[in-house]
Amino acid sequence: MTCDICGKKKATVHLTEIVDEQMSEMHLCEECARQKSSQMEQQFGLADLLAGLSDTSKPANSKESDKNVLKCSRCGLVYEDFRKFGRLGCGECYLSFKEHLTGLLRKIHGSNKYLGKTPSRHLENQALAPAEGAPALLSSDDLSDLKRQLQSAIAAEDFEKAAILRDKIRNLE
Repeated sequence: MTCDICGKKKATVHLTEIVDEQMSEMHLCEECARQKSSQMEQQFGLADLLAGLSDTSKPANSKESDKNVLKCSRCGLVYEDFRKFGRLGCGECYLSFKEHLTGLLRKIHGSNKYLGKTPSRHLENQALAPAEGAPALLSSDDLSDLKRQLQSAIAAEDFEKAAILRDKIRNLE
């Protein structure tokens, strides 16, 4: 298959575009794909997207002049620079710009709280050692709940979670 743009080279990149609910496929060589990528980046830059989203997520009590003086205490990034470039400088920036980022994160991710996976070693540690202040033994209802969770993890083929639950049940029994 040859490139749809130049028609000379072999197409190695296959791009699917959906515009106004119309799907179109393009088969491009590497060179034409790079050019197409830079064109799309110029039209729809990440920084512009983030800046547009952050403009609509202003807290009610913020003033435009506050943003100019907002600065990260660790890396020195100014909020205006984040809006310009679309990148934070360090982890501390999340705390420094918290009031302005909350709405933006909610719009992008659907929530401003982390809802992703937990590292398996963290779950293992929790399964083996009960949390501080937690009772050492669980009631039979809690144990049966863990067994139900185990069955649903097996049904969902989430074997890492199933193994952790299995070990937790064994430790409790």
